[in-house]
Amino acid sequence: MIDVRPFDTLGAANHGWLDAHHHFSFADYYDPKRMNWGNIRVWNDDAIAPNTGFPPHPHSDMEIITYVREGAITHQDNLGNKGRTEAGDVQVMSAGSGITHAEYNLEKDTTRIFQIWIMPSQRGGKPTWGARPFPKGDRSGKFVTLASGFAEDGEALPIRTEARVLGATLKKGETTDYPLGAHRHAYLVPATGRIEINGVAANARDGIAISDTETLSVTALEDAELVMVDAA
Repeated sequence: MIDVRPFDTLGAANHGWLDAHHHFSFADYYDPKRMNWGNIRVWNDDAIAPNTGFPPHPHSDMEIITYVREGAITHQDNLGNKGRTEAGDVQVMSAGSGITHAEYNLEKDTTRIFQIWIMPSQRGGKPTWGARPFPKGDRSGKFVTLASGFAEDGEALPIRTEARVLGATLKKGETTDYPLGAHRHAYLVPATGRIEINGVAANARDGIAISDTETLSVTALEDAELVMVDAA
């Protein structure tokens, strides 16, 4: 099954400093058909104005992955962690038993992010935060694992859930395959570019929900930057 969810059908809220689009029910946006996809709970497409951001607020029992599309995001939390994550790179926060954090755009231009929440395999545990660069050249023409709950993905940022967060960049006309498996759920969003997945077309920032599919074959109809979650 491949279900394309066009960008203009997503939930939306423009707060001035934050222009947010929600792939799943979130905040004031509620759609009982879009509560989650497997253990993926949230996928927000956020544009954050310069010198603004999310003030300190708490989380618990959630794996929160931030993929920076443009600009940079600066994180700080009550554990003493602080870091700046730039476009193309990824940060991960395992909220565990509880953490309070803030996310700011301290840049002179708008920062654009995908923020993804995945439900953890177990509740509780010590909260953690980490970030690392993922050069786009390293994922040219193929999917690369950015964050993972599987031990075999040793170079990826660790998350506490049976899922992988993957990125790829494809030139127009390039195709890459990904072995999903019939019992997994995938959610794919082109950050940029138009693509075709197993013969089904989708545009930039559309959401593509996939299940009951052994192998994904993704072709770029124009240069494309892709983010995907492979989840239980």
